[in-house]
Amino acid sequence: MKKVSFFVFAVAASLLLALTGCGKDKEVSTTGKEEESNGKTLRIVTDANYAPFEFLEGDKVVGFDIDFITAVAKEAGYEPKVESVGWDPIFVEIESKRADVAVSAITVNDKRKQTYDFSVPYFLSTNKILVPEKSDIKSGKDLKGKVIAVQTGTTGQAAVEKLIGENNKNIKKFENNNLAIQELLQKGAAAVVADNTVVEEYVKNNPDQKLKVVEDSSAFNEEFYGLMFPKGSELKGDFDKAVNAIYENGKYAEIYKEWFGIEPDVETLKAQQ
Repeated sequence: MKKVSFFVFAVAASLLLALTGCGKDKEVSTTGKEEESNGKTLRIVTDANYAPFEFLEGDKVVGFDIDFITAVAKEAGYEPKVESVGWDPIFVEIESKRADVAVSAITVNDKRKQTYDFSVPYFLSTNKILVPEKSDIKSGKDLKGKVIAVQTGTTGQAAVEKLIGENNKNIKKFENNNLAIQELLQKGAAAVVADNTVVEEYVKNNPDQKLKVVEDSSAFNEEFYGLMFPKGSELKGDFDKAVNAIYENGKYAEIYKEWFGIEPDVETLKAQQ
């Protein structure tokens, strides 16, 4: 993908602000950080189509991830400015250093670590299967021969490809999980594969749609979410310390229980470090 020089943009923006006599001392750095006089405001990017982690209430981005990044940033001494840009764009924004941090239920894996830096893990997840209540799908192996809807570019897609083949015509890819679930409801797919919390929350919040969640630990491995940074970012150290601090002071558990109603497995998260 072609990349525009952000340095040129930053210089132009700074000149424009000087000419217009703006009242605040504000500049944009080459890392995408919007700095007030204290130099602490960070641009945080997300994809607000992934309830309960990040979603829109009116024009406000809310969710577990948003409360989490707010608490971590505050602990680290930064002010987060969260912006929803879409799933694929968050990777572009971070790689090009137009944003400082991405938080969007991003699974840490070896392929992504080649291009980005990640914080210590902050969430344990696994993929599960969403199907109609009367479906005969009871495990991952039952997905063979069925049309499966997934969000493109996710570990859900990768997991299905591992089960039924990377170029299998029965894999339908969508921009977000909401569209994948709509395909299931319209009977264009037999199942959706996505992160457990997403499909479990959907079933709980939509009982009239008569869906159920199928778990298969032999088909889907445990995954861990992390905050994503540009490669070599100096922020990683500050945020790693801050994540561990809110583990210890109870703030993480407070946020987790507010969104999911249960205690988090903090020890497992810490053990992954």
